[in-house]
Amino acid sequence: MQSKFKELDCRKTYLVTGAAGFIGFSLCKYLLEKKCKVIGTDNLNEYYDVNLKKARLEILEKYDSYKFAFAHLEDKEALGRIFNENEIDIVVNLGAQAGVRYSISNPEVYIQSNLAGFINILELCRHRKIEHLVYASSSSVYGMNTEMPFSVHHNVDHPISLYAATKKSNELMAHTYSHLYGLPTTGLRFFTVYGPWGRPDMALFLFTKAILNEEPINVFNHGKMKRDFTFVDDIVEGIARLLNNPPRRDQAWDKSKADPGTSSAPYRVYNIGNNQPVELMDFIETLEEALRKKAVKNFMPLQDGDVPITYANVDDLMRDVGFKPNTPIKVGIERFVKWYREYYGV
Repeated sequence: MQSKFKELDCRKTYLVTGAAGFIGFSLCKYLLEKKCKVIGTDNLNEYYDVNLKKARLEILEKYDSYKFAFAHLEDKEALGRIFNENEIDIVVNLGAQAGVRYSISNPEVYIQSNLAGFINILELCRHRKIEHLVYASSSSVYGMNTEMPFSVHHNVDHPISLYAATKKSNELMAHTYSHLYGLPTTGLRFFTVYGPWGRPDMALFLFTKAILNEEPINVFNHGKMKRDFTFVDDIVEGIARLLNNPPRRDQAWDKSKADPGTSSAPYRVYNIGNNQPVELMDFIETLEEALRKKAVKNFMPLQDGDVPITYANVDDLMRDVGFKPNTPIKVGIERFVKWYREYYGV
C-alpha cells in the first residue's frame, strides 16, 4: 500500500526533465518558490515556439536554487553527466515528444524521445539509486476504453495513437524496473492540461489566438466532445504531493487477478484530472465570455487518434495524498486569457 503521506521535502534535490515545457516549467517554479533545489533539463526542440520555452526558462533562472542543463533524453552520455555532477534525490520525467496527431505523421521522433529517452532515465535512476522516479503518462492510454470515468484499475491495452502507445510503454518499462531493481516509480496520467504559459498546439491556445484574430476555429467531432480539462496548478499540486511519497510493494496484490492500478512491485499509476468533463461547446462559450468576442466555428469530423470523451476517476489520488483537482473551468480560462493578453500584448 501507499506509504503514509509526507509533505514536500525541500532538503531533497529534484531533477525535472522538460523544464522548458508547460508542465515542467510550472512544476519547477512551484518547487523553487518553496525554496527547493531544482535541476532542470530540456532540449528546446522546435515542436512549438522556442521563444516561449526560452521565456519560461528566463523566469526559472532568476532563482538562486535553480540550475539548467541542456540535454536530449536520448543522449545517455549528456544525461549521465547531469546525474554524475549533481546529488539528485528525486527525478520527475516530464520531457517527452508531445502531441497525439503529430505522432501519426512523425512516428520516429516519439520512439527516440519517449522510448529510447525513457530507458536512459530508468537506467540512470537505477544505477544512481534514485529515491523516486515520477514520470508523465497520459489520459490517451485509455484509448478505445468506453467505461467511464477512466480508472487506473481499468485495462489500457487498446491505444489509438502512437503517442498513447509510447506512454503505455513507459508504464510497462517503469513496472519492469520497479519489479527487477526495486526502483520506486509513479506514473501520472494527465487529463487535458491548460492554463497560463500553456502549449500553443492545444485547443485553448489555438482558439484564443484565432478568436482574437477574427479567424475561424476548427471544432472537431462537430462539437460533440467532452474533455476533463485540468488547470495546470492542480496538476502541479498533484505531482508535488506525490514526490516524497514513493510507492511501496503491495503485499496484498493477487497475481491471479492482476489489478493494473497496483503491483507487488513499488509501482503505481494515478490519474490527475478535473473529474468533471466539460462539453467542448460549453468550453468555447466560456472562452468567448472571457474574451468578450464570439468565435466563428468550423465544424469538422473527429480526428484520427482522438477520442470523444475523457473523464478521470481520481479516487486513488485522493486516498493516497488527500487531493483532487478542483479549479472551475471559468476561473482557469480567465487566468489563461489574462496571461495571454499580457504575454502577447493583445
